[in-house]
Amino acid sequence: MSTAIPTEAAAKLDLQAEARKHLWMHFSRMGSYSETNEIPIITRGEGPYIYDDKGKRYLDGLSGLFCSNVGHGRAELGEAAARQMEELGFFMIWSYAHPRAIELASKLASLAPGDINRVFFTDGGSESVESAVKLARNYHRMRGNGQKMKHIAREVAYHGTTLGALSATGITSLRSQFEPLTPGGCHVPNTNLYRWPEDRESTWAADAIEERILFEGPETVAAVILEPVQNAGGCFVPPDGYFQHVREICDKYDVLLVADEVICAFGRIGHMFGSDRFGMEPDLITIAKGLTSAYQPTRALIASDRVAEPFLEGDASFSHGFTFGGHPVAAAVALANIDILEREDLPGHVLRKEDEFRGMLEGLRDIPIVGDVRGAGFFQAIELVKDQGTKESFNEEESEKLLRGYLSGELYKRGLICRADDRGDPVIQLSPTLVCDTEQFEEIHDVLRPVLTEAAKRMRG
Repeated sequence: MSTAIPTEAAAKLDLQAEARKHLWMHFSRMGSYSETNEIPIITRGEGPYIYDDKGKRYLDGLSGLFCSNVGHGRAELGEAAARQMEELGFFMIWSYAHPRAIELASKLASLAPGDINRVFFTDGGSESVESAVKLARNYHRMRGNGQKMKHIAREVAYHGTTLGALSATGITSLRSQFEPLTPGGCHVPNTNLYRWPEDRESTWAADAIEERILFEGPETVAAVILEPVQNAGGCFVPPDGYFQHVREICDKYDVLLVADEVICAFGRIGHMFGSDRFGMEPDLITIAKGLTSAYQPTRALIASDRVAEPFLEGDASFSHGFTFGGHPVAAAVALANIDILEREDLPGHVLRKEDEFRGMLEGLRDIPIVGDVRGAGFFQAIELVKDQGTKESFNEEESEKLLRGYLSGELYKRGLICRADDRGDPVIQLSPTLVCDTEQFEEIHDVLRPVLTEAAKRMRG
């Protein structure tokens, strides 16, 4: 097994000590790390695997963070970046353009559903959602409906961390510590079908959107923001007809429908755009992670011709932008990444292997702690429960003990990177790279089965 070759600077550093002193990690309990509880340091990746600074191999069952769709170590993406750096390392797209941004915009327009044809490049997923919120408000104002400034999203949904995107995020613990947020965020029930009463109508969650629009006043609502498959809470899929009904509601009240595809696009659920899987017909699409498989940071908001139209004539302008939006190196990498996705038919591979992957997870239902298995494509979750029959969940203290006291550390120790999360009810999320196959599914199973079996015993005690 090969190990990473340290840079000259890194070779002279005690990386653990320097990380504890200087590196402020995201969404991390910094006080939990010490000389005896080390920070995991990942040094290289190859295909569906990553390696730490000690040479240990891990199966990347989360694709970094739902990002590394084509897998790790793709030299051709680095070569695309190097070629572009030699030609043009950077220039902005503020009143200028460069070939790679034009080519990438054209390619994305050709892949996006319907008449989603206008590409506005951003710096991150949160910024894409933030841009969607601003564009929706601006669009309605340009058409004489300036009161339309509210946006409706779903409970427990995660849409980003900037203040505008955070106002769409439906996770109380993430929102409360940064309030007051950007005004206008409203929330409705999500589609956690596992928790629905058996006699609930399939249109219930969509109807709740209409009820909220009417409650707020249709003249005040600019947009509805939904993921094709909701991430936070554990891969909530829509009931049949959900997005078609939401489309009808949005049309009825002149409200824009935003598909947050930061995770679902670029093959994650078996289509280049997740909207296509469920017949969703959005006005705006936000994209990010899989656009470059995270080899370079670049993101975008893609708008329909209808939404773009008021900004395309005379002295009109969408007064919004980012220094690094449409960065030429990132755009070159995105084009090369999309070429891999198409050439190797990775979305098709996900569809062909989805049942096998899901079947492996379904096979864990005999473990008492496994309550539900749900998701789409290579984007799946296991909800953990106290009692399978009653679906009783764990309280906050029990969830802490289960997830952070045992599962997270044990899964990592056994060589599996996945997500043990309790932003809703406790779940384990799995989102492997799109190059994974039977061998990797078996590896995931061989880690999950003993760990979940032991977790069930511990929680009974």
